[in-house]
Amino acid sequence: MDTLTFPPQLQAAAHDHPYPLLFATVSGAHLYGFPSPDSDWDLRGVHVLPVRDVLGLEDVPETYSLERDDGQVELDLVTHDARKFARLLLTRNGYVLEQLLSPLVVHTSAAHAELVALAPGVLTRWHAHHYLGFTANQWKLLHKEAVPRVKPLLYAFRTVLTGLHLMRSGVVEANLEVLNGDARLPFLDDLIALKRNGAEQEPLPAPLETYRAEHERLVQALEAAKDSTHLPDAVPEDVRRAVSDWVVRVRLGSG
Repeated sequence: MDTLTFPPQLQAAAHDHPYPLLFATVSGAHLYGFPSPDSDWDLRGVHVLPVRDVLGLEDVPETYSLERDDGQVELDLVTHDARKFARLLLTRNGYVLEQLLSPLVVHTSAAHAELVALAPGVLTRWHAHHYLGFTANQWKLLHKEAVPRVKPLLYAFRTVLTGLHLMRSGVVEANLEVLNGDARLPFLDDLIALKRNGAEQEPLPAPLETYRAEHERLVQALEAAKDSTHLPDAVPEDVRRAVSDWVVRVRLGSG
């Protein structure tokens, strides 16, 4: 996965970012291990607003986004200011964890490495709720579809397996193919192959009910793992201070 070749449009978007960029990583289907040939590229990261913008009276958005399609690469870029990202990191937000720890790195810095080193300290048992909520929403989406698609089903299994792996090992793993190495669900390998070789809107090859029992079993396993995990109930105060200090350092370094 980490040998994936990035289109030059991704590096160009990182280079042209209007603010100093601490990191930009690939998220979405490419990170999860099941991009279709027509999948867009989700680029996520952290920038630093200048001190003047933060201390002045003008309202400066903390999130920068860009959508671009040049006919060859469809790009969706979203980055947060360091302070907003740090606040999210100290909650049970699995999205930002996966973005921070993504092995698909388009742009990095020493500040990125510092925050990666702090990441294990922000993990708590309550991150399970993020993944339980996400997988439940995907299953509801599937029920609403006249023709259920492969993509939301893969998301439903990816999120519950990521949460389960996190509760059991304390490690964030977002790639479904890697996760299925432990789960050993043969139909997932088939669905991943179907998604990779098909279209973004690829329909399921079997009725949705075919997959319900395994999904419910994994959800129950994640609920149980939340209660038995070695992960703490809260982020330790020294880790919170370290993350706060990181924000101050990168802010002062931005000028």
